[in-house]
Amino acid sequence: MQWPLLISSKRLGLERYHDPRSHTRSDFQRDFDRMIFSSPFRRLQNKTQVFPLPGSIFVHNRLTHSLEVSSVGRSMANVVADGLRVKYASRSWVGILQHLGDIVATACLCHDLGNPPFGHSGEKAIGTFFSEQRGRDMRGDLTEEQWADIINFEGNANSLRVLVHQFAGRRPGGFAMTYSALASIVKYPYASIHAGAKGKFGFFSAELPIYRKIAAELGIPALDEGQTIFMRHPLVYIVEAADDICYQIMDIEDAHKLKILPHDHTVELLMAYVPEERKNHTWETLGRVSDPNEKVAYLRSTAIGALTEQCAAAFLDHEDDILSGRLKGSLIDNMRSMQAREAYASCSHTAFDKIYSATEVVDIELAGHRIITYLLGRLLEAVLHPEEYASRLLLHKIPEQYETDAPDRYGRILSVLDHVSAMTDVYALDLFRKLNGHSLPAV
Repeated sequence: MQWPLLISSKRLGLERYHDPRSHTRSDFQRDFDRMIFSSPFRRLQNKTQVFPLPGSIFVHNRLTHSLEVSSVGRSMANVVADGLRVKYASRSWVGILQHLGDIVATACLCHDLGNPPFGHSGEKAIGTFFSEQRGRDMRGDLTEEQWADIINFEGNANSLRVLVHQFAGRRPGGFAMTYSALASIVKYPYASIHAGAKGKFGFFSAELPIYRKIAAELGIPALDEGQTIFMRHPLVYIVEAADDICYQIMDIEDAHKLKILPHDHTVELLMAYVPEERKNHTWETLGRVSDPNEKVAYLRSTAIGALTEQCAAAFLDHEDDILSGRLKGSLIDNMRSMQAREAYASCSHTAFDKIYSATEVVDIELAGHRIITYLLGRLLEAVLHPEEYASRLLLHKIPEQYETDAPDRYGRILSVLDHVSAMTDVYALDLFRKLNGHSLPAV
């Protein structure tokens, strides 16, 4: 892959209007602004990240997480761009590298747009509805690729769909984002038939032609004859690293605020990122602060700074392997510092052992699974049997942008998944109560 091709301001759906001239705001800055003001991005405010939406103690939701990932991603990309500008100083195209920060910042804003309500349990609820529950009866009506799409339902693939699909009444190209921004969010650039045991993939079969078009424009090679597996766009590595850094470190801080992790243990986990020569200075700084949450916040910023620096260095160290598709693992896996890798591994083990199994987390997963399973059952019944009286009533609840009258069963199923995955936690719970008769309008 080559940087002059990988950085393209051409917009999906607006190719005929492409204008390469310079403007006050670059096309990549316009992408960022477009996302900030978009409805799918605003809805992330009421979607669970890990812990239930906050009461008296504020913890992260999908919106605050995405903003933080965007901040870290931009910083990392700017460091990478500085290094690449030195390496490619003699090249005529070196100026395009100034856009890396904006492209990555936008992709980071977008990376969770397709996640359903109630955290990762929402993804699992959708997939298992078809693989383990009532949805199994629909297998015979779908192709192998379509069936793989829904039993492996993946928030990352759905994020691409949210951005590129022409929903009813909308313009071609969806949000008409730049090709580079779109490619930079596809963490798993292969179709669902290659999802494997982990169930990860990057685009539904409905969006495969669009991704092929993006890949061809940017010079991203296909790795199979059928063009269903591709190399990663290099900036995906930075988006992935920013996401990994933020959720890992911020989950530790949130768990501390909720008293799931003791203060001393939290300090120990985050202090592990501090180089030995800076430990005395760090302890002195902590000694001047009495608020436990402020102590952890200071260490959190130190840890994020260290990881951002290490991941940027890993990208520059392995740029050739990244461009040729040979890099094994993530940037975090390839950090130079053994200390940073071990500290990150300790946080990861603690998260799985102490945080993700905490009562608060498990309760929201159980409730979310029940709510989404119920809503899927009712909504799918309505779109697949629209002639029934109850179906006609329920179809009035589905926004017109979702194509419930699609000509094929796969399209109608996707219309329900589009609607359910776009719901906030609050909306999904409210609809669940109403459809069960537990909530009625005031008389």
